[in-house]
Amino acid sequence: MDTNNSIFTAKDSTGKNTSYEIIFKFDSEETKKSYLVYTDHSMEKGKMKVYANIYDKTGRSKELLPIKTEEEWNTIEAFLSKLEREIHEEN
Repeated sequence: MDTNNSIFTAKDSTGKNTSYEIIFKFDSEETKKSYLVYTDHSMEKGKMKVYANIYDKTGRSKELLPIKTEEEWNTIEAFLSKLEREIHEEN
């Protein structure tokens, strides 16, 4: 896992430029892809909204690609659950 507090700007689903904070990046051995998890700090149902996309960790492409398969979502959710457990164990 690569923790990074960088801010980036991208167009949201409405075409408006929005600032996002990178929560973390990770590579999946199962899917052989790199994932970026980030937030705009907006809230929904009392929880902070979190987004995830596939990204090119070589930096050749700045395009964030959508996550299309259930396998990929399961990989991300499992990683988030593991991270949450580790955080709670530390506290």
